[in-house]
Amino acid sequence: MRLSLGIGLAAAGLLGPAGGAAAVSWADLLKQDPAWYAGPEARAVAASIRQYQTEPGGWPKNADLSRPPSAEFLARTEPDHRAPTIDNGGTTTPLRILARVAAAGDDASRASFLRGLEYLLAAQYESGGWPQYYPLRPGYYTHITYNDDAMVNVLRLLRDVAAGGEPYGFVDADRRRRSAAAVERGVACILRTQVVQDGRLTAWCAQHDETTFAPAWARRFEPPSLSGMESVGLVRFLMSLEQPSPAVVAAVEGAVAWFAAVPVRGLRLEDAPGADGRPDRRAVADPAAPPLWARFYELGTNRPLFVGRDQVFHYDFNAVERERRLGYAYLGTWPAALLAKEYPRWRARHSRP
Repeated sequence: MRLSLGIGLAAAGLLGPAGGAAAVSWADLLKQDPAWYAGPEARAVAASIRQYQTEPGGWPKNADLSRPPSAEFLARTEPDHRAPTIDNGGTTTPLRILARVAAAGDDASRASFLRGLEYLLAAQYESGGWPQYYPLRPGYYTHITYNDDAMVNVLRLLRDVAAGGEPYGFVDADRRRRSAAAVERGVACILRTQVVQDGRLTAWCAQHDETTFAPAWARRFEPPSLSGMESVGLVRFLMSLEQPSPAVVAAVEGAVAWFAAVPVRGLRLEDAPGADGRPDRRAVADPAAPPLWARFYELGTNRPLFVGRDQVFHYDFNAVERERRLGYAYLGTWPAALLAKEYPRWRARHSRP
């Protein structure tokens, strides 16, 4: 990454006032009209994004890449700051933006996209899964990563590339073929890692060991478990397959049956100051509350599980330290729309006889 490139862009008139790359926010860059990606503002954004592309070909996470990297950004060297990753939209979001600009005729964005695509293809394990970081970073980062839809984001992108529709029409036939093969391996990995309990297909952990495929620890408050959140993204991806195999149909139906069996009822989350006046979040009894689902369910028992930074298993949300109660989504409504609307429509088309 070269800071000097940002200076060159400013001199060429491709940057906005005060060196800013675009008036469009990072969150809205994939929501613009097709014509926008052919304009100077989009090309400036793409030029900025390319400065963050790492030597292996991927991008870091948690940064607004629409503005050229500052000297402060370039000076930081911690791995989770600069290393290429698929976590939190890292790599996949920049690639989707670059593809739109490349399709509008920008050769530099085309070359950058193809290099990033090769990065994703190289990062895939033989088993079909993806690690959170590639090149591999020691620790839980080597696990097959479903957390926050990381692997699903990769699979959706590669599926779109393989289909060859816009804005990916510029991708050559060989790369489209390899993308399709990567998606097939990814689906096989998803099916292989679905947890079976008492002979029944259930859900997935947010991360699975890349060697044993078993549910695995990530951070100290993210235990081996069944996920009421990440499993939703996996089911939605499986349901999006145009011609699902019998194994895919069984996986979807098993996971949906599990979601239907494990809601948390009679409980709602309430944000209110604690006895000390500081902000707090508590679970309170409420018979009229809509169902919630836990982020973590204990393996074997399906009990909602709450683990704080002390790595101790709790079965009461309120037993977790305040910092985690406020700072992490232990309970949510993630499967609600899937159960109420999406799955019934899908089942009408693909249910087994």
